[in-house]
Amino acid sequence: MASKAETQNDMDTEKPNGESSEDRCPIEEVALVVPETDDPSLPVLTFRAWVLGLGSCVLLIFLNTFFTYRTQPLTISAILMQISVLPIGKFMAATLPRKEYSLLGWRFSLNPGPFNMKEHVIITIFANCGVSIGGGDAYSIGAITVMKAYYNQSVSFLCSLIIVLTTQILGYGWAGMLRRYLVDPVDMWWPANLAQVSLFRALHEKETKSKGFTRMQFFLIAMAASFAYYALPGYIFPILTFFSWVCWAWPHSITAQQIGSGYHGLGIGAFTLDWAGISAYHGSPLVTPFSSILNVGIGFIMFIYIIVPLCYWKFDTFDARKFPIFSNQLFTTTGHKYDTKKILTPQFDLNVNAYNSYGKLYLSPLFALSIGSGFARFTATLTHVALFHGRDILRQSRSAMKNVKEDIHAKLMRSYKPVPEWWFLILLVGSIVLSLLVSFVWKEDVQLPWWGMLFAFGLAWLVTLPIGVIQATTNQQPGYDIIAQFIIGYVLPGKPIANLLFKIYGRTSTIHALSFLSDLKLGHYMKIPPRCMYTAQLVGTVVAGTVNLAVAWWMLGSIENICDVESLHPDSPWTCPKYRVTFDASVIWGLIGPKRLFGPGGLYRNLVWLFLIGAVLPVPVWVLSKIFPEKKWIPLINIPVISYGFAGMPPATPTNIASWLITGTIFNYFVFRYHKRWWQKYNYVLSAALDAGTAFMAVLLFFALQNENRNLKWWGTAIDHCPLATCPTAPGIKVDGCPVF
Repeated sequence: MASKAETQNDMDTEKPNGESSEDRCPIEEVALVVPETDDPSLPVLTFRAWVLGLGSCVLLIFLNTFFTYRTQPLTISAILMQISVLPIGKFMAATLPRKEYSLLGWRFSLNPGPFNMKEHVIITIFANCGVSIGGGDAYSIGAITVMKAYYNQSVSFLCSLIIVLTTQILGYGWAGMLRRYLVDPVDMWWPANLAQVSLFRALHEKETKSKGFTRMQFFLIAMAASFAYYALPGYIFPILTFFSWVCWAWPHSITAQQIGSGYHGLGIGAFTLDWAGISAYHGSPLVTPFSSILNVGIGFIMFIYIIVPLCYWKFDTFDARKFPIFSNQLFTTTGHKYDTKKILTPQFDLNVNAYNSYGKLYLSPLFALSIGSGFARFTATLTHVALFHGRDILRQSRSAMKNVKEDIHAKLMRSYKPVPEWWFLILLVGSIVLSLLVSFVWKEDVQLPWWGMLFAFGLAWLVTLPIGVIQATTNQQPGYDIIAQFIIGYVLPGKPIANLLFKIYGRTSTIHALSFLSDLKLGHYMKIPPRCMYTAQLVGTVVAGTVNLAVAWWMLGSIENICDVESLHPDSPWTCPKYRVTFDASVIWGLIGPKRLFGPGGLYRNLVWLFLIGAVLPVPVWVLSKIFPEKKWIPLINIPVISYGFAGMPPATPTNIASWLITGTIFNYFVFRYHKRWWQKYNYVLSAALDAGTAFMAVLLFFALQNENRNLKWWGTAIDHCPLATCPTAPGIKVDGCPVF
């Protein structure tokens, strides 16, 4: 068993420290990338780690909260801080006094020695809290923003703080209870973590001289190139984000622009040369297994190139041709935007008489079909995990973990004290109690009764495990936002705020649980003591959640008409597109309710059959895998991931997904198959370098130019030269800027 860290060559494939080949991780990507040695004597939660970790967390949560309100939202990844803190950590190690201090019998030093990889990992864990809470979907703050900016509610800061913190800590409680299923097993390998593992090794390990660049040299070159290049799509030549040449070839054809627009159409022939556009919605394609990429690709081709065209041009499903083929807006029957203010009461409930007078709500065809895919994805996830992983889950539930095969990483982690499960249960119970308090004390503000809260907790507990299994093995996270809102919309119709709160307590706690579990697996790979991980994640969560709300509260109170597009200056950057989607969802599922849209007599009632179809589809795949066990490719057919090929559209565009698929196929099929040594050494390092270079330039462009309104105006700065792509094609529909058929 390894005791002292040994430097591994970049091409290290021999058995470390005499371990037998049976001890090695059976996942090839993990065996090629993750170090199989450990040094338990390395300090982890040092003074340097606390200062740099909390500093990184606060800075990232501030930037991500700030950027999320902008017309072009930006998520700053933890990789930016992961790189930035390295020279600072080494500087602190060179300058801080090495004297030992004593506090209440606890002896410590500000400088316990060289800045090491484990300190660097724990700092990144702090930073990840600033990304998962402030960046990405930011659901908790999204709910507060919608309540204050769109519904003009006077919700209190204390109520908002409890909502933000409890949704996150609730997720931490789920994560602690699910560690044995989603962190400890060898098969739960969390592919996205391998990019960070590669970067840590590139930054810290000394490599022997060999042919070609070292990983550090390659990283610096690739990051510099990414940094310089992003000035083009990020500022000088933004059309590179959506290169829609079909629209230029047929500038007067609505159909051609609907087909070829990368921003408002099906994106056929369009492509992006912008890494931010490629990785925007499904993450980096370089860290996603090819089997997952192939499944997503199958679903994407079926949906975009077959189902949507048939529904729009052949069958005119859901009166599709009255509306743009691709849009997340809400529409009236005449093809105009739906004004939700006309159907609201002063208590933020549905005015039924006003709704009946104003008319039904309609969705764009692709938006409606995307919602339907969410129905199928939810039930397919439950069925798939029950069939393919149910036996393992039951075995682990019966406390048979001692009989489960361990790899070298699990054996090395035995050197550290585990975190007792009751530590997590205390957090879980405490957050549940505080959440119920919100329902009693601020019941008029939140609209969600105590039993609705308990319902949300039960739903989160039901789905976190199966969704976690999918993400831990495929790097794709099937969402269930639609299902959560669908269910509570039936139970509490006409209550948009209740719908929002149910969504964040159900769905958001799951998102945070999966983020925490991913970090726990990173700590497992990097041999971080579990109790250090617990401390860093808990403190980082509380700090990030508090700063997240404080920044949002400041912006909502100090920027006039923030998120109100009609009242803002046309050049204002504070249009909040992410939160507009959240608001629209509260209207669809909460205010108007699924019964009117998907119930008997509803225009979209037939989409409900996709619940049953999704539940059945994994069954024949599982049966075939049992009949033909020698066919190893059959279990790789993953129905939830296939349905994920058309998830998130809109706001994700077909061009985003198609470019992601092509890039992932190049690296994780062709390069992995024919240049495996290059892939092992550089693939994940390249992914990290592209993320880091893009993030650094994006921040620089914003503060140096875009924040000062120094924007270029020329042909190349238009996002998409396809003005007719948003036009309806049904006879008699009149929309500004569009011809009437």
